[in-house]
Amino acid sequence: MFKSYLYPVTFAFGVFPIAALLFTLPFLVVQYRRHGYVNKVRALVLYLFLLYLMNAIFLVMLPLPASRHNLPLSGGALQLIPFHFIHDIMKETSIVPGEPSTYWRLLQERAVWQVLLNVALTVPFGMMLRYYFRSGPIASLILSFLLSLFIEVTQLTGIYGIYDHPYRVFDVDDLMTNTLGGMLGFLLAEWLSRYLPRIEHLDRGVDLTTKRVSYTRRGLALMFDYILLGILMTFIHEIGINQAYFVSTGIYFMLIPYLTGGRTPGKWLVRIQLVGLPAVQGERRPTGRVAAAVYNFLSASGERQPAGLLPLVVRYGLLYWGVFGLNRLLVFPDNYVPSLFRILLAIIILVANVGFAIHVAKRFFRREPLLFYEQISRTGHTIILKEKAREATVPGPRNKSSIHEK
Repeated sequence: MFKSYLYPVTFAFGVFPIAALLFTLPFLVVQYRRHGYVNKVRALVLYLFLLYLMNAIFLVMLPLPASRHNLPLSGGALQLIPFHFIHDIMKETSIVPGEPSTYWRLLQERAVWQVLLNVALTVPFGMMLRYYFRSGPIASLILSFLLSLFIEVTQLTGIYGIYDHPYRVFDVDDLMTNTLGGMLGFLLAEWLSRYLPRIEHLDRGVDLTTKRVSYTRRGLALMFDYILLGILMTFIHEIGINQAYFVSTGIYFMLIPYLTGGRTPGKWLVRIQLVGLPAVQGERRPTGRVAAAVYNFLSASGERQPAGLLPLVVRYGLLYWGVFGLNRLLVFPDNYVPSLFRILLAIIILVANVGFAIHVAKRFFRREPLLFYEQISRTGHTIILKEKAREATVPGPRNKSSIHEK
């Protein structure tokens, strides 16, 4: 009997990495927006919940019919008699009433195991509702029923019209046993929570002002920013403005952060902003007269305040007009470079790209937060505190939040 459940469970575990990858993007955004950081315990619980939901859905949906044009169920697609499972058990059972020695045979009955598995199916759901989402008994009852109803309706409609006919029975007993399982899980969660970290205490003692802004967080912001930058660049090109790339990057990464207190839309999404950095004792400083002069000038102003226009121009000018601007020359050589110098230019750009990639990799693996253009511009990222957290951690008018995160 249990072999029939092996395929759905195996399939769920096989598909889980893909689902987890798709789940990661919205998960990170929600965690950054709601909590300001990603807690490992919270992440583990939510990914386990995702794995559970996949197993639960696949257990009741798989295997699918071989063809979309399936035949109707011979016994009908509806079973609307409550407690009909008792009739099924009595019809199939080999126990003898009045002889207790035969009662153990119930554990070998298919109908009994069907009921028990239907109850067990939603026990983790009820536990999660109470432990993580802090749902009360009424809400847990309703949500457990709705989950069961969703499963039964999906089966009754042949997965909402994909199949010509239902391939599993809509059974009111399943609604009852699944809902019961959810409530049992709700009750068990009280016992389980004694041995697990309390969700409402996970953020206790966490000081966002000491957290570093990770490259993952910055990359997520950049991904969203690049989507909007592409739209802006297309618009600028369509209205006939020359050098759309340089104009759009200047507007998006220099002008907009200057007007919004160091935030692009992507940075706002993950709750970070650009601020001026203080001079750090013992920090390696840029060599060269020009770079050192700019470094000293920018280090003397705006520390821990939203980055000003000049630091933003230096920061993103080095990155988008310098490093990436060189690549622009290679992509569109006819616009910028005589044919005689294109091979030489390609070699120079290749060396620059390799050097930049090595620089980023070294910073990433050494957990050093500042890239070269950040050191020169004296700008870095800080987590945006919510008003209550800001008032609790910063008694004065200035935000002393840290610039770095792990």
